[in-house]
Amino acid sequence: MSRVESVQQAFRETFGMAPEGCWQAPGRVNLIGEHTDYNQGFVLPFAIDRQAVVALRRRADGRVRLASAHPASKPVAGRVADAGAARGWSAYLLGVVWALQQRGVEVPGFDLFVDSTVPTGAGLSSSAALESATALALNELLQAGLSREELVLVGQHAENDVVGAPTGILDQSASLLSEAGHAVFLDCRSRESEPVPLDLPGAGLVILVVDTKVSHAHADGGYADRRASCERAAAALGIAALRDLEPADLPRAERLLDQETFRRARHIVTENARVLETVSVLRSAGPGEIGGILDRSHRSMRDDFEISSPELDLAVATAQANGALGARMTGGGFGGSAIALVREPDAGKVGAAVEAVFRTAGLAAPDVFEVLPGPGAQRLV
Repeated sequence: MSRVESVQQAFRETFGMAPEGCWQAPGRVNLIGEHTDYNQGFVLPFAIDRQAVVALRRRADGRVRLASAHPASKPVAGRVADAGAARGWSAYLLGVVWALQQRGVEVPGFDLFVDSTVPTGAGLSSSAALESATALALNELLQAGLSREELVLVGQHAENDVVGAPTGILDQSASLLSEAGHAVFLDCRSRESEPVPLDLPGAGLVILVVDTKVSHAHADGGYADRRASCERAAAALGIAALRDLEPADLPRAERLLDQETFRRARHIVTENARVLETVSVLRSAGPGEIGGILDRSHRSMRDDFEISSPELDLAVATAQANGALGARMTGGGFGGSAIALVREPDAGKVGAAVEAVFRTAGLAAPDVFEVLPGPGAQRLV
């Protein structure tokens, strides 16, 4: 039985009838460009081959019933009118309903079953996968006519205003706008995006994800604190956002800001530059030449933005010492995952080395797996 057939069957068993369709939306790896999105900067994520799949059927009575294949996600029943007050795992789905309502889309009610293979708390955007699959399904079934770019904002507003996580548009953009074999180069100010070739197999490369099993959540205080620090820096420098700060402006910024705030600003400025450099190198020389940029990005996140963790640093250093071309933490930080750019024949060795060093350090066993750039959200049946 295929995964889609399994989700359809679970829907029928849960709700007593067949769904109207199934939709998938992927998680993502952010190749480079961390915390630059809410600073109106540049990011370069790609969709991965792990997805949330939702089966959905409309109702006419204003009620919503949600169920999940995940045993920790208990079934939820409520009313469409109360979507903005959702809590727990249902907030990601009902937050989308609320955001659609704010755009004048009438949602009559629905039953939904979800099954996701995107690890939660791993920094791979399991939440945006849920939001994007739900938004795509409702947009199609309700004939709302919203573009994918508008659905990105629907997901962001759900995350910001219902879930309570002050995120930018990176995650939903990767989930909704990606193309197989490409990364998404996104300007978070103009919201313009374009695909950038990321042909890892053609270069004999893979990207290893190391899920450290140290869970993080964007709604926790560390993420919000970093965003507030960036906003204070921009206000003190008299600019709209740190996107407007150039490397040549850093000496002036250092004179005007306290040292911690300056380090936060310096990370954003240099990370934006690294995104642009990565795009240029991918287009001119291919993915085999971006390893050093990934390494510099991790140092900046570790030392200037201070969002890494001992487990992430250990994973990155071990990968680098065992043949990775480059490695960095990915995602919002404070736990989650690291990525390593590895030659295909070295993938097993690098993964085994990371697992061994975690075991020696007495840490929980990490989940190490390969990812390739996959397609964005789509209807399956």
